[in-house]
This record gives sequence, C-alpha cells and structure tokens, in this order.
Amino acid sequence: MEKEIISIVYGNTEEGSRYLSTLRDREESVQQEVILRVEEILNNIKEQGNRALIEYTNKFDSENVNENNLCVNKEEIEEAYKIVDKEFLEAIKLAAENIRFFHEKQKKNSWMVTKEMGVILGQNIRPLENVGIYVPGGTASYPSSVLMNAIPAKVAGVTNVVMVTPPSKDGSINPNILVAADIAGVDKIYKVGGAQAVGALAFGTETIDKVDKIVGPGNIYVAMAKKSVYGYVDIDMIAGPSEILIIADEEANPEYIAADLMSQAEHDRLASSVLVTNSLKLAEEVKSELTRQVESLSRKDIILDSLQNYGVIIIVDSIKEAIDMSNKIAPEHLELCVKEPFLILGDIKNAGSIFLGDYAPEPLGDYIAGPNHVLPTSGTARFFSPLSVDDFVKKSSFIHYSKEALLGVGKKIVKLAETEGLTAHANSISVRMK
Repeated sequence: MEKEIISIVYGNTEEGSRYLSTLRDREESVQQEVILRVEEILNNIKEQGNRALIEYTNKFDSENVNENNLCVNKEEIEEAYKIVDKEFLEAIKLAAENIRFFHEKQKKNSWMVTKEMGVILGQNIRPLENVGIYVPGGTASYPSSVLMNAIPAKVAGVTNVVMVTPPSKDGSINPNILVAADIAGVDKIYKVGGAQAVGALAFGTETIDKVDKIVGPGNIYVAMAKKSVYGYVDIDMIAGPSEILIIADEEANPEYIAADLMSQAEHDRLASSVLVTNSLKLAEEVKSELTRQVESLSRKDIILDSLQNYGVIIIVDSIKEAIDMSNKIAPEHLELCVKEPFLILGDIKNAGSIFLGDYAPEPLGDYIAGPNHVLPTSGTARFFSPLSVDDFVKKSSFIHYSKEALLGVGKKIVKLAETEGLTAHANSISVRMK
C-alpha cells in the first residue's frame, strides 16, 4: 500500500502526542566516529596550521588550492560580477538593502547615568573585532546566508569579517557567493571548508587569523567542529533541521498553505512541516494540493520523504488550542494564516520568525524582507533568538563612586563580605574607610 503524502491526526489523541515526540527526536544521532574524526582534524589544524589545512582541502575539496591562492583576490571578485546573472545581481542588492535596514534598527548605544550624588553607572557596547563566517559550497550554495551572517556583523561595527567556503574541484568559488560577500562587506574570503575551516578560524594559521566568533551553517562535521571549538571562540548556534508550523483557520487558502509546507520540506529529508487547523475541510484540501503541486517540483523525492516522515496536519478544536500547541513546539518558522493575524500575534510566545497573513510566506523572510533567517530550531525558540546585531557586540559595565558615596555604603559591603567569609574583600573597603 502506497504511503500517504501526509498524515492527518487529531491534536488531543495518542497519535497526535506520538507525532510531537517524533518531532523532538527527529535529528539523526551523531555517530561517535564523526566526533572523533572532527577532533582529529581540529588537533591537526591547531598543531600544523597551514600544512594540515591545505592537505585537508586538497583531499576533500580541490587539489588546485595552495598557500598562494588560499585567499580570494580582487580579480576573482571582479570576474564573478561579470559572470553572475543581472537579475540575480539586482535581487541580491535589494535583499542586502532590506537586511541592512532591518538590522540598523537593532543597534544599541552605550549609556551612563548618575544614580545619585557621587555615583555614576554605565555600560559600554563595543563590536567584536574579528568574526568568521562559514558558508557551504558546491551544490549547497546559498548567497542569502552570506548576507544574513555578514551584514549584521558589519552593522554592529565588526572590523574584520572573514569568510570560509569550500572551493569546487577546479579551486574556484561560486560567483554568486563571491558577489554576495562583496556586497555584504566581507573583508577576506578563504577557499577552505569543513571542520578544518572551523579549526583555522578558531585557532588561526599562518594565513588565516584567529577570530572571536564563528557563525554560519554547515554539515554535521561543521556543526560538531563549531561545538568543539566553543570556548576558544564564541559561536552562533548548533542548528537542527529546518521546520515550519502553520496555524490556519477555515478561511485560509489551501493552495498557499501546501506550497509553504513544501518550501521547508525541500530543505532536508529531516525537515518538519506542520499545519495546525480547526478545519477538517481545509486539512483535506491542503492534502490534495500537496499531492498535486509536488509533481512539478524538482526536489520531489526529498519533499515526499520529509512530509511522509516528519510532516503532519493536526486538527484542533480552536485557534487558541492551535496557538497553545505552537507555543509548546516553538517552531523555527511560524505562519499565521488566519483572518486577523495581528489579533493573535500577542499570544505567540515561542517562535523564531513569525509570518502574518496570506502574502507573507516563509520564503519572503528567507530572502528579501530583512529580518534574519538564521533562526533557532528544535524547540530552542523557547529561550533563543534569531541572529542579530546583538550577536556581534559585547558589553562592559563601568562604575564610579566618590569617596563620600563609598563611605555611605562601606559598612554594608564589609558586612556582606564578612558574611561570605571573604575578609580580603572586606579589607579592600575598610582601608578606604579609615
């Protein structure tokens, strides 16, 4: 018997609960040999620098990369502009403009306040100095991700943004990636990928300087490498498979909803596409639309695997119940396909990015609207936020007390320090009270 394209279940049943458990456990377990291999690569990069980096690059990506051409030069970028499609160039420039506009609104200023006579408190906000961006290469070429990672860093004021991306067999970099990097303001681009590229950014080599933070998506080796180097440097997040949840009422358009579910399903066989609705009629119509539309899509096999294994349509009694379920799942992408989406926006507690209405589909956010598409996955939207300008700054507090102000609170500080058994702390205050 042929498997259904997607299951329809009821939210308050055992079958509905079982799906939610499957969703939480859908990520493939990381084999121990992957972790061990990553650690070996990182150690070799740390100890041997360029030598190991070039060896791994020649082995896994291209034999045409060496120390002399490891860094992309100006001529390669100029050539990329001649190659790329003119319509792509217009689109990527508009996307960059919108992303820059949105992230400019996120900037925060340092502040200082006089709390009372003789007491000044404040906070300095400073950009990180060096940030590394990982960009997948080969068939997984995503210029939009270059913009989403580099532009917030530049808006934050990061001095040096470097990008690593695996080269093709001939040693070149995808021209769309090069153009996007140039438009986003990336300072240097290196032809390296995989765990070895992460290691080079984290530890530094003779050619690639050590950075303060590494951001950007990659395969399981890249993800595990980022996890391993956390502490040497900061990282953005360990992203799981992509996901979308759509809340829809009986007036929603089934053709639109089916298209949006598949826009996420095509990412990955582990991607999760969920519709939660109070209309059985809509559910059946969406199911029919999925069957019809998938036939014309180039990634049909991936979409079918994703929908059949991790996709679901959940029937609930009310939109309120749908919202409660969504808040528990905490999806990466949440579409509100209801008559008055702004009326329920305030009830959404947990979601990476929220799309309001029939004409704000998820791909709008992926490419051109402006908000960042680097989002928390696997339920981490309960406590984590999209990539932003805040990820590329650090904060320092500062304190000034006059002599009189310190004397006014000195006894209380001494009391607290002595209570904790830290007599040297107490003494630091006491010597100033004589």
